[in-house]
Amino acid sequence: MKGGIRYHNEVDPDEVNALAQLMTWKTAVAAVPYGGAKGGIGCSPGELSRSELERLTRVFTQKIHDLIGTHTDVPAPDMGTNAQTMAWMLDEYSKFHGHSPAVVTGKPIDLGGSLGRDAATGRGVMYATEALLAEYGKCISGSTFVIQGFGNVGSWAARLIHEKGGKIIAIGDVTGSIRNTAGIDIPALVKHRNEGHAMKDFDGAEVLDSTELLVHDCDVLVPCALGGVLNKDNAPDVKAKFVIEAANHPTDPEADEILAKKGVVVLPDIYANSGGVVVSYFEWVQNIQGFMWDEEKVNDELEKYMSSAFQHMKAMCKSLDCDLRMGAFTLGVNRVARATLLRGWEA
Repeated sequence: MKGGIRYHNEVDPDEVNALAQLMTWKTAVAAVPYGGAKGGIGCSPGELSRSELERLTRVFTQKIHDLIGTHTDVPAPDMGTNAQTMAWMLDEYSKFHGHSPAVVTGKPIDLGGSLGRDAATGRGVMYATEALLAEYGKCISGSTFVIQGFGNVGSWAARLIHEKGGKIIAIGDVTGSIRNTAGIDIPALVKHRNEGHAMKDFDGAEVLDSTELLVHDCDVLVPCALGGVLNKDNAPDVKAKFVIEAANHPTDPEADEILAKKGVVVLPDIYANSGGVVVSYFEWVQNIQGFMWDEEKVNDELEKYMSSAFQHMKAMCKSLDCDLRMGAFTLGVNRVARATLLRGWEA
């Protein structure tokens, strides 16, 4: 099993179960050999000191050390957790089971983490966008982009799209939204944000009302932040031709129907943001082999997986005459169903 550990004040069993099920389909679509899992602690990590977070993580690991394992359940970081959290989990687990680097992924490089893991979800978003645009005879270079969210996924997606010649004309996060129709200088913005300055104080762009960000005129809209940001209220005003779901479920079902009627193409989250779990799989493979790859190999392999999953998803859409979300879910459910039948588990 594979899935993230989430530290957030709204963690509850229903959410964890739903996210674990989503991971089952996501790993199946990506064709990595895992079932879905998820875990979490209901807490506010921003209000805890470093030593409190460490004690919390270690006690949690003591309680679940016999449930996780290299070939049973491999946690990874999620909301409110990071490479340091994984390092503590690894260390605590290893007290019971001996040094086992493959028990968690998303670790620091020095403890067996994979090169390219930090940028993996954002890079996967970029590869997914390339694959989708190619279907319509377009490419990243020459297209205009609006990005919501500038955390790990949003900042890496922005950087990589910018490197590919994409013009990012508006971007926003919790500290404000900005726009520059000539294209925002992303490396300068990354530096600005890393220095702790608010998005709205960036020199190279004008301030934009955050409510206008998602309905701003552009070719490609990339929500990289929270779920449910596209809803029945703003979906009718979306001007983008493509929506790339880098966040988890950013489009609610009502918005999905509205966008479909408008002819907006939505690339579903279960495919678009699967770069993270694919490179987590590569990290696990490297740990098991005791042989680490260079970053170029990680990125090349990620591109192969994203490209292959896209082709399989498109083939499913063609044979069922359905949209990309239905195609992705059908692909995932079919793969799990086939494996279930082959094992003789039919009801």
